[in-house]
Amino acid sequence: QVQLIESSGGLVQAGDSLRLSCTASIRTFGSRTMGWFRQVPGKEREFVAAIIWSGGRTNYADSVKGRFTISRDNTKNTVYLQMSSLKPEDTAVYYCAAGPQDTSPIAIPAASMTAYDYWGQGTQVTVSS
Repeated sequence: QVQLIESSGGLVQAGDSLRLSCTASIRTFGSRTMGWFRQVPGKEREFVAAIIWSGGRTNYADSVKGRFTISRDNTKNTVYLQMSSLKPEDTAVYYCAAGPQDTSPIAIPAASMTAYDYWGQGTQVTVSS
């Protein structure tokens, strides 16, 4: 059974940094695009960042570009989201997701939720002003 387990988020202050990790029990991790999404109550889940199988291409939402960095370690089946200069509007439940298998060097780090096959349970990140 596939499981994606996110690390604990937490409560931080505006301007702080926080790193999330997500470890996947999926044999094909190393060939999949991985993504991070977030959701606040009453709103749709939104794309945050994605990274292709090799780590060679990434994609970010405009709202986090320059502040967040996605990375992965295929030897540990883990994807990371380093968040810096956090803002109150970053407060949300953060979800990691495992996307399509594509080992092409020009694979696309998809931003659409429909491209992702497996999801974690989510972890709360709260940024106080």
